[in-house]
Amino acid sequence: MNYVLNHCTKYLARTNTDDRHNYLDRLHPNNLRARISENWRFPIIDSYRNPDSNNSEKDYGFNQVTFVYAALGESKPESVELVGTFANLYEPISLEPIMFLEEKTGYYSKTFLIPKGEKHLYKFLVDGQWQLDQINPQQETLENGITWSRFFTQYCTETLVFEPWEVQILTRLTNHILPFRTQEAERFLQFYYNSLDRQARETQYRQAYLFDDSVGVVNFIDKLLAKEENHHLLDYKICLEIIDGILRSRNPFIEPELMSKEMYVELYDEMANDNVIGWNKEIYGSPRYFLQLLRRHSFTGAFAHPKYGGNAGASAWAYLAEKYPDKFNWRQAVEPPLGSSPDYLG
Repeated sequence: MNYVLNHCTKYLARTNTDDRHNYLDRLHPNNLRARISENWRFPIIDSYRNPDSNNSEKDYGFNQVTFVYAALGESKPESVELVGTFANLYEPISLEPIMFLEEKTGYYSKTFLIPKGEKHLYKFLVDGQWQLDQINPQQETLENGITWSRFFTQYCTETLVFEPWEVQILTRLTNHILPFRTQEAERFLQFYYNSLDRQARETQYRQAYLFDDSVGVVNFIDKLLAKEENHHLLDYKICLEIIDGILRSRNPFIEPELMSKEMYVELYDEMANDNVIGWNKEIYGSPRYFLQLLRRHSFTGAFAHPKYGGNAGASAWAYLAEKYPDKFNWRQAVEPPLGSSPDYLG
């Protein structure tokens, strides 16, 4: 109860009705999420450790996922149920009302253990009526036209917000941004991986990101734009379409993902100078702003904890440890199986 109420108090307790959190007015009027601080935190995706188990590596394979239904500004429902692709879709699961001083708070919750690296869809069934999660900004519309709420657990590698061609262009751009593309870094990453025995590969690289050579940063950006920085997704969509058109105009005979490194270097330098030949500034004013956004996301993803989708197998940390052996011992600060800390739970 306290666990749920702590999250609800911090993010959902505000009763004002003004759209304080409607970034750049991108949400429709009367959208409940515009009133809620950091709505992307729901459902709550948390680490899991069974206090009665000594098998930390088995526990590490799961996230503790807590769904919260908030009856904000409305009468308390008689029943709140949940269906999701992580369980039997034909069996609604009841959420429990959260009580405080023997009074209903208007919050209902249920916690599940769900494997890491997965994406799932879900809906609430409130007094017999189907509802999307009004808090969670993630939604997905299937081919049949039905929209579901969506969430993903840590280490998820399924692409959520980008099209395949967008992933390919982003991969080429991030390859140029990150330091891992130097010959020295390439040799190190290759040596680091190949020197591991089979068991070490299965534990340390079981969450490898095969579609992205740059230690998973495109995957990190994809997950970041699905949640925390969803307000920047439009920036990416607009600018990647502009970049695709510019590259095709410069070489109409080859797909952008196959174009030479020199073409991307030239484009990168033009973006850094905020003067890209062929860039339509009426559609998007500053290519340099987008480049700065992309650089920030790339470096953050490369050196963040691997659970956020980048830094696959802690390769970026291992790179720093090799470069600064006396100053950067990351294994002491990170949970098993990646590290050796008995205290940090990830």
